[in-house]
Amino acid sequence: MFIDKVKIKVKAGDGGNGAVSFHREKYVAAGGPDGGDGGRGGDVVFQVDTNLSTLVDFKYKKNYTAQNGEPGSKKRCTGKSAPPLIIRVPLGTIVKEANSGRIMADLSDPEPVVIAKGGKGGWGNQHFATPTRQIPRFSKPGMPGETFELTLELKLLADVGLIGFPNVGKSSLISVVSEAKPQIANYHFTTLTPVLGVVRVAEEKSFVMADIPGLIEGASEGVGLGHEFLRHVERCRLNVHLVDVSGMEGRDPIDDFEKINLELRNFDEELSQRPQIVAANKCDLASPEQVAAFRAYIEGKGLPFFAISAATRQGVDELIDSVAAQLDKLPPILRYEPEPLPVELTSPMSRDKYEVRKREGIYEVEAEWLIPILSTVNMEDYESLQYFQRVLRESGIIDKLEELGIQEGDTVSIYDLEFDYIR
Repeated sequence: MFIDKVKIKVKAGDGGNGAVSFHREKYVAAGGPDGGDGGRGGDVVFQVDTNLSTLVDFKYKKNYTAQNGEPGSKKRCTGKSAPPLIIRVPLGTIVKEANSGRIMADLSDPEPVVIAKGGKGGWGNQHFATPTRQIPRFSKPGMPGETFELTLELKLLADVGLIGFPNVGKSSLISVVSEAKPQIANYHFTTLTPVLGVVRVAEEKSFVMADIPGLIEGASEGVGLGHEFLRHVERCRLNVHLVDVSGMEGRDPIDDFEKINLELRNFDEELSQRPQIVAANKCDLASPEQVAAFRAYIEGKGLPFFAISAATRQGVDELIDSVAAQLDKLPPILRYEPEPLPVELTSPMSRDKYEVRKREGIYEVEAEWLIPILSTVNMEDYESLQYFQRVLRESGIIDKLEELGIQEGDTVSIYDLEFDYIR
């Protein structure tokens, strides 16, 4: 099964919480706070695996979560950081943020890419000791890891794309010029998946050719298989347009040529401007007049023309030599640059994001970033409460409560915590 586009969800590990601990040792009086920091959460890392050629594994597993960092412990011991979660994908995979379509990575080389960063570990209470606060009974929680819904899209890395109607001989051609062994038969849509082959033109010179299957009229609008595979032409530096010049199937070669180019234009205008070589296949079955008429039409458009027969190898070597010569003049394969996160989204957990409302006499506060802080606040410790109050003040939540008219003694609700407001 060839799968080249999937949606998945990834979550990096949360940082471990800082520890609240005090040094206890015989003959050591007032050892002081010694709570260690939490460990860092695991990153989500994408890595190319050259043994993979499809995204089919992601059809059955949609959610990927890295491990959390371990909490800190006594004696100033930092919790263990979590290992990265490695997700292996085929070469040429584009990673996009599902909602915005923002390109996050182009996996076109062996270098691993961090897609979601693990959260930092929280500070232990050792960091909060001051001359006036010698017994801090609170610590900082670990930061949450990044979470993304992603679209993975495979775009084949090939120098040359073989395009044309079904059954014009694309599979036959790639089988005689490379080691690729596609299924070949005399019926439409024999090739159901893109086929890559390495074409060697000299001892240390080669290029990659891709048989792009199933292009037909209406492909750019989703007809047939072509819509699914047009994306694989996008990276190709050069297109070899194969046309059945014999007309054995009752089609006109000129009409076929124009229809395929129309589908390329409709899918992506830039594709129609890509360098193109036209190869009239099955010329051994065509009359000289048919070949001459088609040659005159193509050369009249200023395009290189070759009359070939993939079955007998007639003209194939000349075609490959011309392809190699053109590739030497063209820029390298297209690589997609990661797109930066919009400025307004660079701090999704920013402390200025909260909602305060009054409902039935109770002031309700919602702020996702407060959840991990609440888990570490000791409501029975004065200094811990002071730290919590400072967080509310600095974030602007208290100012918002006062703006809504809160009075001393009114009830404030923050998720599962309720307390009376005191000035």
